[in-house]
Amino acid sequence: MSSMANFQEQNAENLQHIFELAEYCKYDADHAWQVTKLALQLFDDLHELHLLGTTERYLLTCAGILHDIGWIEGWKNHHKATLTIILNAKLLAFNSKTRLLIGSIARYHRGALPSEKHDHYAVLDEHEKQVVNMLAACLRLADALDETHHQRIQAITCQIKKNKIILECWVKELALEEKQACREKCDLMERVFRRRLITHWNVV
Repeated sequence: MSSMANFQEQNAENLQHIFELAEYCKYDADHAWQVTKLALQLFDDLHELHLLGTTERYLLTCAGILHDIGWIEGWKNHHKATLTIILNAKLLAFNSKTRLLIGSIARYHRGALPSEKHDHYAVLDEHEKQVVNMLAACLRLADALDETHHQRIQAITCQIKKNKIILECWVKELALEEKQACREKCDLMERVFRRRLITHWNVV
């Protein structure tokens, strides 16, 4: 079996465990799917900036599905609870480093930005930190784009310019909460990619 085929087979099995854990934690499946879809679209459109590949896209998929599982312990600090669950869940077959990467990406979907003050982040090497930064930037913005959990966003595209990223959003209704959330949660993306985010909203 080729290395790529083996990678795909192993990841398919691991995704099954990801969904089992998410369901055990009573996740909002519609929201998780929407956020994951939007995060992956951001990842694909911004490829020339991050130059990451299949492995990192898979990490983002896992983090997207699991990002809100900490809700099982309550809304306050649920992003931190998500990290703890991912690091300790026996259901997941990942090694400790993969758990740490997925957990860190999911943890930064809200709250504080990545910091050396956070033990789980500080132990990563410089490349791993950059991977977490870039993937968390996509997840953080994607989560803002479904702030109400109502899946108002129909589609998005990104255009990369010299000093800015232009995000086009097609929505089925006014999305005032999502607009505000984007203004607040574009911080990591702007820091990581060193470009200002400009968002256009189109009602369809």
